[in-house]
Amino acid sequence: MSSQGVPRGAVLAVVHEPVALSPGGPLVLELRGPLGPADAETVAARLAQRHRAFGVALDSHRPGHHTLRLTPPAAGGLAALPADLLADLLAPPPPGGEILPVTGHQQTLLRAALTPAATSTSTSTSTGTGTGAGTGDGSDGSDGGGVEQLYWDWSGPFDVARFAAAWQSVVDRECVLRACFDWVAAPRLVLHARAEADIAVCSPAAVTWPQLLRRDRARGFALHRPGLLRLTLLAAEPGGGAGAAPPRVLLTYHPALLDERGVHLLLREFYRAYAAGGVLPGGERRPDLRDHARWLAGQDTTAARQFWARAVPPPRAATRPGRPGGATGQSGPGLLDTRLRAPETFRLRSWAALRGAAESSALHLVWALLLYRAAGVSGPLPVSFGVQLSGRDIALPGAAGIPGLLDSPLPMTVTVDPAAPLASLLHQVRDTLLDLAAYPWASTETIRAWAPRPPAAPAAGPGPVAGPAAGPVAGPAAGVGPLCGAGSTLVRFDGPLVLPKVLRSELSAQGVHADTPRSAAGAAGGPLTLAARHDTAGGLVLGLFYDRAQLADEDAAALHSQCVRLLRALPEFRQAQASAGQLLDLLARAATPRMARPVPPAAHPALTVLRPGHPHADVICLVTAPGVPAGSYDLFVRGHHGPETIVTVHGDGAPGVLPAALHQASGPGRRLVLCGCGPGGRAAYELAQRTPHAPGMVSAVVMTGIGDAAASASALARGVRSVLTPPP
Repeated sequence: MSSQGVPRGAVLAVVHEPVALSPGGPLVLELRGPLGPADAETVAARLAQRHRAFGVALDSHRPGHHTLRLTPPAAGGLAALPADLLADLLAPPPPGGEILPVTGHQQTLLRAALTPAATSTSTSTSTGTGTGAGTGDGSDGSDGGGVEQLYWDWSGPFDVARFAAAWQSVVDRECVLRACFDWVAAPRLVLHARAEADIAVCSPAAVTWPQLLRRDRARGFALHRPGLLRLTLLAAEPGGGAGAAPPRVLLTYHPALLDERGVHLLLREFYRAYAAGGVLPGGERRPDLRDHARWLAGQDTTAARQFWARAVPPPRAATRPGRPGGATGQSGPGLLDTRLRAPETFRLRSWAALRGAAESSALHLVWALLLYRAAGVSGPLPVSFGVQLSGRDIALPGAAGIPGLLDSPLPMTVTVDPAAPLASLLHQVRDTLLDLAAYPWASTETIRAWAPRPPAAPAAGPGPVAGPAAGPVAGPAAGVGPLCGAGSTLVRFDGPLVLPKVLRSELSAQGVHADTPRSAAGAAGGPLTLAARHDTAGGLVLGLFYDRAQLADEDAAALHSQCVRLLRALPEFRQAQASAGQLLDLLARAATPRMARPVPPAAHPALTVLRPGHPHADVICLVTAPGVPAGSYDLFVRGHHGPETIVTVHGDGAPGVLPAALHQASGPGRRLVLCGCGPGGRAAYELAQRTPHAPGMVSAVVMTGIGDAAASASALARGVRSVLTPPP
């Protein structure tokens, strides 16, 4: 994330003084940070190469202080920096690295990972903003909540050095394992040329398995650093007797980077490397994420737009499998597993096949009925839930083997009529899934953009560009029901991904049996996910991942049990006129589960005083936004000993809020410095640009790149000092 020669973890600060510009005049920026003259030249050359419409000039005064002049295009001129140029300036790519846009479902997951702690900064500065729950203790701002965990027992001889070498070989081959995120101005995926495999070994005498799971989850990931997959080995119990537990492998990854099928593809490569002595033959995989990004950018979206203009969920669609209830009093992720035996699974598959559908359609049918039942209505009602599409059956040669985040949840909407035949509902979910499968690259972001809006609805600001690479929008289109996000549920049917027979034979010859990984309770991607897969015996395993704050354990168990009960009963409904209502009658005496009512987000205060300063001193205004590194503002406030007043505002406030609030806080004759880390810096810049009479109100804007809390706070302090302290 830094230019050549910059220390690892260092963050650049950029200072801009918003003065009135003559038409076509240059935008002047001061670069403050650990940049030598050669490093600054590298940054300037990169900007000139990627943004040819701008003239780029650099003056180096001394190490750590450089002046950059960006002259906008002559035609019309520009008063503000484009987001992509600002991103390249604040977050230069690493040596030999590449940058890809973050689009579709990945953008949604990245935003969700950056949002949890981004909405509050208390008057005591006890809460950070950004990638995780900030403690203000100088932690790295890891995202503790958004991780997925797989684990398996190692069967056979185990060589730790060979294990580590094999994973490093996979990291060297797969660019996804050398990737991280940058969200300073626009969401981007940064591919590094080199990364180290993250492997740790724990002793069972020092930590139990449940403790290891909790600690690993709490550790989270620093999303701005590669790579976002790690392995932890719980060594075998001492003695190694017949009853001793074997070594156990815990694989943790961030769902914004990888889907589960992508992880299994990486596991297959690891076993190839392990069987070969620790080295994976061949060079980098192609096609990879770069090829997929190019394919995605070239898609014609006309047919997809037309389809989603009529297929979005209606506002009254039922989306929750529980009736509204009070707070659960619980927290954290939950997981329930139930297995349909192989004969039961065969009967279910046969029942669906005789009606021209797959068993996945039977699962979708049952879930639609549970949503309908929870709505508590009579007569026909549309229901909507997310279904997961792999995204690897596209017209890109080799796409099936690309590890990464290619899958995407898309909203399936069907109308449940209890009086209609079950076969009609089965065909409805089957046909709807076939329609969705034509556009596996679509996402909730693009669907919102394509959804029709009532003619009288006011414009919600500039929307995303057309195509699958569309950016975020402010909110769902008016008149559109919930899509695959907060408040909706997801049904996922995972196909088997077994190791090739030849590879299994090679491992077996060395005494190694590749066990099937199991899921720990992970990031559900919403309040509830129902995941189905086949086990090695042919049975159907149903896993229910849920948020215990929204669905209590007792209600989750009831919902899971009712789903399994309906699936087991389906093959008994052989008559052509058997209705959906008759199947639901099996649950007539069962209580309907309850889900906690959605809690609306708390309103942001227009302005919060973090530390009062001298009555006549200047004002430092920290701008908050989702993705500000957690704890960075806390550390800045603690470390700043000047007389200035320090306040905070939210970057998403209405344009008129900032001038009124800051005028009251600053008073006549006092200078105002707008500043922020990462996306907070971009928000500060945009606030200064759209605030009336900003040149007279805002004396400077200080922006930084993204790093851990300490590095971000240090860069912010460096930039602020350069503004408040007169030059020597």
